[in-house]
Amino acid sequence: MTAAKILAVALLVIGLGWTYGQKLRAYSADKLPIKYVRTEGVFQYLSKDELKTTLQPLVMTGFFAADMQAIHQAVGQLAWVQSVTVKRVWPDAIDIKVHEQKPYVRWGQDSLLNEQGEVFSPKNVDQFQFLPLLSGPDEQHKKVLEIMKGVKTALADQSMELAEFKINDRWSWSLKLASGMEILLGRNEPLKKLQRFLKTLSVLGQEQVEAMAIVDLRYTNGYAVSWKPESEEIDWKKIANPENEIDGRVQKATQSKKNGEKNRA
Repeated sequence: MTAAKILAVALLVIGLGWTYGQKLRAYSADKLPIKYVRTEGVFQYLSKDELKTTLQPLVMTGFFAADMQAIHQAVGQLAWVQSVTVKRVWPDAIDIKVHEQKPYVRWGQDSLLNEQGEVFSPKNVDQFQFLPLLSGPDEQHKKVLEIMKGVKTALADQSMELAEFKINDRWSWSLKLASGMEILLGRNEPLKKLQRFLKTLSVLGQEQVEAMAIVDLRYTNGYAVSWKPESEEIDWKKIANPENEIDGRVQKATQSKKNGEKNRA
């Protein structure tokens, strides 16, 4: 058989297949309607009404005429859907399996991240104020999340709970604890500086740690502290004695009531 004849036969088969497919879809719409749309998944935040509204115009057709790709895409675009699988089940059903997003932290003011660092934006995130707040450079949410996980672990070892973690466009770090303490880390070796600070906590004692309002670690050899207004004066000679030295130089920077002096931001 010549190449021309083979090509002609192939085109004929394609044409017959397309014609048969069109007739089958037309027949399916009339004679084989979809009777059941089954959704599987554990839904805590995904609204069943929202899912139904999304699916309804796509399944009002026949079994073979239903567009599986369109259904997959429509459901997958819902904010609370992490992944979805769609399949036909003969003779009159479509099964849809949905994995719901699990919020891990807040990202900025309007979005959330799951534990894999994937960002999604539900209509309302007000109910997730209890989650740590992250912010960072655009398109860097996965990297910021991985850094935050390390910081969170280091703090947890000292029974400290992270509330906010921020990296600005210049990659300067800062964080806030659930207790209200703010920690400024800067850009140069921020994690190393945080670890050095945490080592001093056992020397300072719980009372002094709870009195800290702002800790500025952006110094080469130590850090500065802004104390809560109600905190008492601390005897540093008693704390930092020769047998119990603090790693680095602890500078006490208080806000002066007389001249309005402030710690540098």
